[in-house]
Amino acid sequence: MEVEMDIKPGLKMEKTLVVGPEHIATHMGSGGVPVYSTPTMVLHMEEVSRLVVEPYLAEGQSTVGALIHVEHLAPTPPGMKVTIRSELIKVEERRLTFAVEAWDEVEKVGQGTHVRVIIDLQRFAQKIARKEAKIGKEAKIGQATLTASEQGASS
Repeated sequence: MEVEMDIKPGLKMEKTLVVGPEHIATHMGSGGVPVYSTPTMVLHMEEVSRLVVEPYLAEGQSTVGALIHVEHLAPTPPGMKVTIRSELIKVEERRLTFAVEAWDEVEKVGQGTHVRVIIDLQRFAQKIARKEAKIGKEAKIGQATLTASEQGASS
């Protein structure tokens, strides 16, 4: 699979949102205080990173998250704006590394790196189908084994 030549370090994007009830830690189950949650911040960092390169992908390609390393530096209360920034800083074949940050209206509240990998959607779907088939096969084998041992125990 070829990586589009237009995908190069320096591409960036940002997104601003208002922290709502659905974004807070008490709603997400990740904490006991009503502030912008770490899982939501990570989700937004992944989303903006995906959007940085999406316009440059060939038809039939997408990206998936592979690694994230994030520090949540400060709390942000509901009702405050948060801006998520992502910049592509490294391209290694299909592996894309982003610098990510989150800023509220007062200060930087999060920072880190995120890695996404360019995938071929058809091959990815085949991989998922093979995994699903394997699980189905194991379940049938497991059931058959259980039945065989039950029959052996009753004789």
